[in-house]
Amino acid sequence: MSINNEQINIEKVLVKAIYRAPEQYLNRELSVAGWVRTVRSSKEFGFIELNDGSFFKSLQVVFAADLPNFSEIEKVSVGSSLYVSGRLVESPAAGQPFELKAQSITVINQAPADYPLQKKRHSFEFLRTIAHLRGRSNTFSAVFRLRSVLSFAIHKFFHDEGFAYVQTPIISTSDAEGAGEMFQVTTLDLKDPPRDPKGEIDYSRDFFGQKAGLTVSGQLNAEALAMGLNKVYTFGPTFRAENSNTTRHASEFWMMEPEVAFNDLSANMDLAEKMLKYLIRSALEALPEEMEFFNKFIDPGLKERLDNIVKADFARVSYTAAVEILEKSGEKFAYPVKWGIDLQTEHERYLTDQVYQKPVFVTDYPKDIKAFYMRINEDGKTVAAVDLLVPGVGEIIGGSQREERLEYLEKRMAEMGLKTEDYGWYLDLRRYGSVPHAGFGLGFERLIMYLSGMANIRDVIPFPRTPKNADF
Repeated sequence: MSINNEQINIEKVLVKAIYRAPEQYLNRELSVAGWVRTVRSSKEFGFIELNDGSFFKSLQVVFAADLPNFSEIEKVSVGSSLYVSGRLVESPAAGQPFELKAQSITVINQAPADYPLQKKRHSFEFLRTIAHLRGRSNTFSAVFRLRSVLSFAIHKFFHDEGFAYVQTPIISTSDAEGAGEMFQVTTLDLKDPPRDPKGEIDYSRDFFGQKAGLTVSGQLNAEALAMGLNKVYTFGPTFRAENSNTTRHASEFWMMEPEVAFNDLSANMDLAEKMLKYLIRSALEALPEEMEFFNKFIDPGLKERLDNIVKADFARVSYTAAVEILEKSGEKFAYPVKWGIDLQTEHERYLTDQVYQKPVFVTDYPKDIKAFYMRINEDGKTVAAVDLLVPGVGEIIGGSQREERLEYLEKRMAEMGLKTEDYGWYLDLRRYGSVPHAGFGLGFERLIMYLSGMANIRDVIPFPRTPKNADF
């Protein structure tokens, strides 16, 4: 049966709307469109599980032998797309609140027998090879709806808190972290690039007249905008050319970074705590079915852990005190603990899971293991940095009070071998009306992993970009 524009433009009801307010649709005529999850039939009638992507659950469609194209519909395959019109009625089957008694079913596209997502368990590794189709599976449709809800919740939280949403450059000439892990952006002929008198590549002849790359962070630009708008946040893609093949690293990911003028480290922690609790509540309230699925099938105990975070008053401890706790714990860590090292995940999880049994802010790290822009403390050895550690994972948020004093910042940059001429505009912020300010960064995918229980960052990004992988 062919499709005409009248059928395409017919007013369709989303499956989510039916589940959320069934009283509005029961015993009424309606139309839906979706993909076949399962189909079974006998000589007299058949059942189709139809999912339109709007909701975790599917709608049961019942079709009888008096349907004009009954013989065609009973042969419809998993993955096929359909238009269905009929009457929504209460279902006599236990556990099924309602069903759609079909009056007409139109096959939009009959999926062939080799459709990869048959009704059986598929490994996440296999589903990554068909990333263009995995959004139709229970797990990944739930993950990507969670991603959508959290995206909106981030904007809603900061809007309600009086922040301005600012867009920082994707192409940058500044390596904010100073780690040299930027993807290069160039229009030069890679086979025969222009050379300067020293034989080095002449970037003055490149598109931007200098070496440029994809941004690793919007923080420095956000600082500049906070100096005029007071409270700002960025939320967009960032990139790291880091050859890391772990379950927690990706080459392209999204970062959410607020920056607040006239703010110190303590107020920065208050904001991070308030935001994280808001985001967790938003997910639990907006997606109860998805969160229950994650709790049951992906990460047992997830909901209890999230509920505990929402109810907890986050602990605060200095790095120095945390190291003392770890040293006195008697635990045999794979990475020995001593003052001056960067805390490892095993150390962070011991603090959250064993010592505090709730989220904890660790503050005032040694300056030698932190970025150049963090404010030097009075002891001259530590900086006003903070990491938020959460049970089950470890670090989820990293931030700091920024160094607002020009002479301290210049000295710190010199110590780290950074050229001040590369950061002239950033230093100007300390010359012209400098104020104390602070901010933090939250890796969006890390947040989704934590709220879903998914163990691999590749499974919370629709089309992940990792070393040697840029398919789709």
